Parts: sequence; C-alpha cells; structure tokens
Amino acid sequence: MPDTAVLFTRDLPGGGFVLIEALPVEAGVHRARVSVERRSDPARRLGHLPPVIAMLEGPSRNAVFEELYRIAVDNVAIARGIMQWQAARRRDGGRSDAVGRDHDEV
Repeated sequence: MPDTAVLFTRDLPGGGFVLIEALPVEAGVHRARVSVERRSDPARRLGHLPPVIAMLEGPSRNAVFEELYRIAVDNVAIARGIMQWQAARRRDGGRSDAVGRDHDEV
C-alpha cells in the first residue's frame, strides 16, 4: 500500500469513523480518497481494510480535498457510498471497492 497522509477524520454516529487520505502525487496529479471504517471495536478492524467510497484526482491537494470533504461530512453521502461499494463487491465477487480498485492497487 502506498504512503498516505490523513487529511481529515471524524467519528460516525453509530461508531467507526470516516477519513480522507492523500495519496502520493504522480506526474503532478494529486489524488485522495474517502474511506469509512464501520467497525467501532478496534480489535475487529485487524485484517480488514475499510471501504473506499470515493477517490478523486486533481491539480491541487486543496481542490481534491474540498470535493471529498463534502462527502466526508455528509452522513447520507457516506451511506450512499457504502451502498455503492457493497453493490460493486457483489458484482465482482468481493474483490474491489466502489471506485473499482483494490486498496493495494491504489
């Protein structure tokens, strides 16, 4: 998994948390993603990667962050993203996240 930098995190109402992570810049393109950890018990998180519900690329870290922040602070958008992630996993046998990539391919 590439090095990431946490740009934002917040607790979710029912437990768990949402976070925005910046990914390494490649060829001047800034990338970041929104992940949702639904498990409130840290022991249950071991060995499980949180679902990635959104990923964006753009010309600056701020531009990408602003778009993803709108998702990360909106509980309805998070729920919608999780539903899309679950549908994508059903379609491809549980392999990919909602943006069509495994965590280790990002």
